[in-house]
Amino acid sequence: MKVLHLSTSDLEGGAARAAYRLHQGLQTIGVDSQMLVRAKDSLDKTVIAKQDILTKLGPSANGLPLKLHQKRDRGMFSAQWFSDAIAAKVKQLNPDLVNLHWICNGFVQIETLAKLNKPLVWTLHDMWPFTGGCHYTQDCDRFQKACGKCPLFKRNLSSDLSHWVWQRKAKAWQNLNLTIVSPSHWLAEQAKSSSLFKSFPIEVIPHGLDLAKYKPVSKITARQLFNLPLNKKLVLFGASPGTTGDSRKGLQFLQPAIKRLLQQTKSQDLDLVIFGATAPQKPINLEFPVHYLGQFFDNISLALVYSAADVMVVPSMQEAFGQTASESLACGTPVVAFNTTGLRDIVDHQQNGYLAEPYETQDLARGISWILEDKERHQQLNIQARDKAKKEFNLDLQAKRYLSLYQEIITA
Repeated sequence: MKVLHLSTSDLEGGAARAAYRLHQGLQTIGVDSQMLVRAKDSLDKTVIAKQDILTKLGPSANGLPLKLHQKRDRGMFSAQWFSDAIAAKVKQLNPDLVNLHWICNGFVQIETLAKLNKPLVWTLHDMWPFTGGCHYTQDCDRFQKACGKCPLFKRNLSSDLSHWVWQRKAKAWQNLNLTIVSPSHWLAEQAKSSSLFKSFPIEVIPHGLDLAKYKPVSKITARQLFNLPLNKKLVLFGASPGTTGDSRKGLQFLQPAIKRLLQQTKSQDLDLVIFGATAPQKPINLEFPVHYLGQFFDNISLALVYSAADVMVVPSMQEAFGQTASESLACGTPVVAFNTTGLRDIVDHQQNGYLAEPYETQDLARGISWILEDKERHQQLNIQARDKAKKEFNLDLQAKRYLSLYQEIITA
């Protein structure tokens, strides 16, 4: 069994890390697995960086159509129109099956998929594969028909850029030997309701973790290493460069929730810790202490970050899965999130965290308080968080599920 994963990167971003983890998990169980990427950050010899002029020009070229929409909403949009040389490289490597991951930022042209001439599995990391170009639809349901009149462009035109992208996908992908894998039931339901993917088989396999690396570490040790206060309760929030202002990630809900908590308890023993991003040049005035830890690319550092916190808050409006939540549970740190999208598959209400009513900051505050206020309950939540990760987010289990699916597809 030779499997080739196509991913824009191997380590940069949550989707890339998920793809690389699967690649490693498959190797562990004896699968001949390789990755083909545009941007390689690891030293792994089984990860191949595609280095040619088209690959180098791809990111800047991909954004050219958006220059015609200067007044658009700044949500991520990918047209994937620029040519690539991927098909020739795939032919040279000659895998039995190609597993697609996050392939945007100019890496793989929409029309290339039909040229690969291999059975395809597509692991969803957001909604882009079945939309007209956006990566998260928010409240828009036009992907269920043919896109157009895209809210991002604010022009109300039926034949806009999103409809053009949708048409290209519909034409190029209609005869693909394609199986979809979603990490969450919510994202699977969205894919099934889409006009592009409704006729393809869709499976649900959660993302996996190396639980020998993502595990609880001494809280005192972790805090000392990051120079975090030992005598305060720490609330953890995960971001990425430039996303602390991204409304989808929900910092706008966490800020008033913590303020409410501080007012109710009249205590100053609560600090916010943000990882994945450095302090902005013009920091938001949150009116309570904030510690910015910056970016981490290795699993050991991330395990220490999660272990340092008392509670992880993932207040996202939409998440395909929510790897920061599963990573946190694996390290024994309970999670507060809204009861919506992919996070519902990870957090079990009042078992290993708290699921708040969607976008109600009062209930978000209540969830944080509920986790922190009772020491014995907190200890039990820690245990149950780790148990959930061992039961459902084990990398070995994920790899075996994928291998079974690959074998079924190739046999058919």
